[in-house]
Amino acid sequence: MNIIKWFYPGMKIKRWILMFFIGLIFMLIGSVRFFINQHLFFKIIDGMTFVLGIFFFVVGTKHVIKSFFEVFLPASQSNIVDIIYQRRYLEKGPRIVAIGGGTGLSSLLLGIKEFTTNITAIVTVSDEGGSSGKLREEFDILPPGDLRNCLVALADAPVLMRDLFQFRFNRGEGFKGHSFGNLFITAITEVSGGNFDTAIKECSKVLAIRGQVVPASLDNIRLKAEFTDGSVIEGEAKIPRQAKRIKKLSLIPENPNANPEAMRAIKNADIIIVGPGSLYTSILPNLLIPEIAGQIRNSKALKVYVCNVMTQAGETDGFTVSKHVEVLFEYTFPKLVDVCVLNSGGVDSEILFRYAQEKSFPVLPDKKRLEKMGLVTVEEDFVDKEDLVRHNPQKLAKRIVELYQQWKARKVKYPK
Repeated sequence: MNIIKWFYPGMKIKRWILMFFIGLIFMLIGSVRFFINQHLFFKIIDGMTFVLGIFFFVVGTKHVIKSFFEVFLPASQSNIVDIIYQRRYLEKGPRIVAIGGGTGLSSLLLGIKEFTTNITAIVTVSDEGGSSGKLREEFDILPPGDLRNCLVALADAPVLMRDLFQFRFNRGEGFKGHSFGNLFITAITEVSGGNFDTAIKECSKVLAIRGQVVPASLDNIRLKAEFTDGSVIEGEAKIPRQAKRIKKLSLIPENPNANPEAMRAIKNADIIIVGPGSLYTSILPNLLIPEIAGQIRNSKALKVYVCNVMTQAGETDGFTVSKHVEVLFEYTFPKLVDVCVLNSGGVDSEILFRYAQEKSFPVLPDKKRLEKMGLVTVEEDFVDKEDLVRHNPQKLAKRIVELYQQWKARKVKYPK
């Protein structure tokens, strides 16, 4: 019955299938008779039959393939080569796990997706500020903001769809301050009976993302910080506002369950990238989940830390790169990472002045100190020369993939 369906009216494929088979028959008859007949005239006729068969075969094949693409890719004919490239080449790329949150992680993913589709972004779920915080409180869901940014970064959907997910309402009672993507994720969570994980997977399909985006935990996690003056504050958004040195960071509850998908991704990873992102409010909330830290410890993947280019007021004031790493080791285990990526690129003085107004300054890349700690360092100009001081996604991703290739070929010795 399935074969008969190909000949239903309106399929727009029957004539081309027929031409395909006529081409095959002509090619077969022409080639056989060419070698049987001895007369020159008949050999010419047979040769012409064979050439005509090739013509029918090529035209029929071309239009059969075109008919399939018109059905499955009606609006993306110009992207056929990109789709084939993605499915055939990028799916063979290294299995990369990127851990973090905020704009740092989503920026990294923009570059990583050009080298592989085997990507898992493990995203913090402790955000309590802005639109995410409001939706978290009102609907008792995980904060969608950082997850949304990562979904958009990995998206292959049309630009309009990506812009739609990032669109933020600036007016309207109840809507002002919310992004459409956050509301969309919230709506799917409600429709699916409160299943936030399902909502993220459905959004992944809508945006046709390369790889997957998973929350670090499906538990309702909050951050608690104790400062050097003895004061304690709860809530991710409130911690940097205190402008105090953090003595101890912890989770509420202390031992939340890790997302099984995050655990599975870390176990199978070829490369684990920690950062860039806010040290205390984007990176550590993931690593403070005991199961995740333990899985990283047991992983044989190449482990890379990408330090922020600038310090963050209220979190890492006066921190060098080695201080960032020391804090990571303190909260997890020694040698959490094998490689530390440093930025040696300069930043325009006008931009630096603007950042200084916000008490944010370049992070000193103290390479020698890091090497004494047993880390391999990679120091290059990774800065994106724009208004905001961020890593260039393409430069950063390319260098990390090159590091992995060198590591895999054992051209560089990494400390154990």
